[in-house]
Amino acid sequence: MDIKTLYESKAKLVSEAHSFLNTHEDKDGTMSAEDSAAYGKIEQELANVEAKIARYENLAKYESGLTAPTARPILNTPQAGGAESVKTGRASAEYRQEFLHAVSQKFKKVSDVLQEGVDEDGGYLVPEEMDERLITALAEDNIMRKLGTVIQTAGTHKINFVATKPTAAWLDEGETLTMSTAKFDQIALEAHKVGVAVNMTEELNQDNIYSLESYLINLLAEAIAAKEEEACIVGNATGTAKTPTGLFVTATKTGSRETAGANIATDDIIGLVYDLKRPYRAKASFIMNDKIVAEIRKLKDDNKQYLWQPSLQQGEPDRLLGYPVYTSVYAPLLTTDAGERNAGAAIIAFGDMSYYNIADRGARSVQILKEIKALSGMTVMKVTERMDGRLILPEAVEVLKLKA
Repeated sequence: MDIKTLYESKAKLVSEAHSFLNTHEDKDGTMSAEDSAAYGKIEQELANVEAKIARYENLAKYESGLTAPTARPILNTPQAGGAESVKTGRASAEYRQEFLHAVSQKFKKVSDVLQEGVDEDGGYLVPEEMDERLITALAEDNIMRKLGTVIQTAGTHKINFVATKPTAAWLDEGETLTMSTAKFDQIALEAHKVGVAVNMTEELNQDNIYSLESYLINLLAEAIAAKEEEACIVGNATGTAKTPTGLFVTATKTGSRETAGANIATDDIIGLVYDLKRPYRAKASFIMNDKIVAEIRKLKDDNKQYLWQPSLQQGEPDRLLGYPVYTSVYAPLLTTDAGERNAGAAIIAFGDMSYYNIADRGARSVQILKEIKALSGMTVMKVTERMDGRLILPEAVEVLKLKA
């Protein structure tokens, strides 16, 4: 039996013990002699599992000592006197430890260490190490964070770009050169707030069999990443300023190709690729809904060869006409919610997605709300972040629309 199985057995026994107490104790917290004996057996099994876990952990320590190197390599930057650099503020181990302890205690006891991370809107800023891991989780779940360009901002971030480029002209001998102008414009990236709140039971806070840190990172990162990806793909379609502006929204406004018929054809895909200007094709990729892939994979060229090229390496995207394909459940579908053909809608985006900029405003913030569900024995944890996203150079991405 491995130690992972033992931990799973421990978790199961703890859950069984909680359930037994809830169903067999009376209002005064007492049980019958028969129930007490049955509960004692559960406690004994739990003690036996604890003892087995301790033996396996000790054995692991002994085994690691056999293979431990006799000397340690120098991993830190040499400094005067041989002193190692000490992390301070939200990056310190002390702040991280006090933060997790405060969460488990519902922020009833807040040490002076946490005063370094007080958020201006209330609550406490997530420790830097945890914040970096949260960003990693967001990057894995939100394809636009993987394909786009992520920047950190402290305020409204303005990006300058050339709106109109100067042009050259041929001249006869002695002819006066006409002046050409270049117009410059700006795009401002704001800070839209996205958040998620979850219920945390008292048992979750108290039982040491759970990793509170992993629970916080994985559960909340997944929820926020889903909202982020939806906004970065199709957000702000109505012109409201509540969410980032989606990739499909901006690309559609700047021009697009329409399918020749009601269905997607091989010539439509080829035309889409070469509608994109040559400089942007070097790092271009496709983005489409998962359900559209089923139709695209049936397309063949004149030699009866499939356009779709499955990836031969795990973790690498499939390819279409040699370009990577990424899918999102938030990209437009071929049919509407009513089951009708989504005529006139942009369904496939193709281009250099690095021109989609995502601006993160500050660190993630966590708040513990103790009173909302106090009678239910629960605490509400709320995590928020502020960000914006926009395609800053629309000509870098082309879209394919279904024939209207």
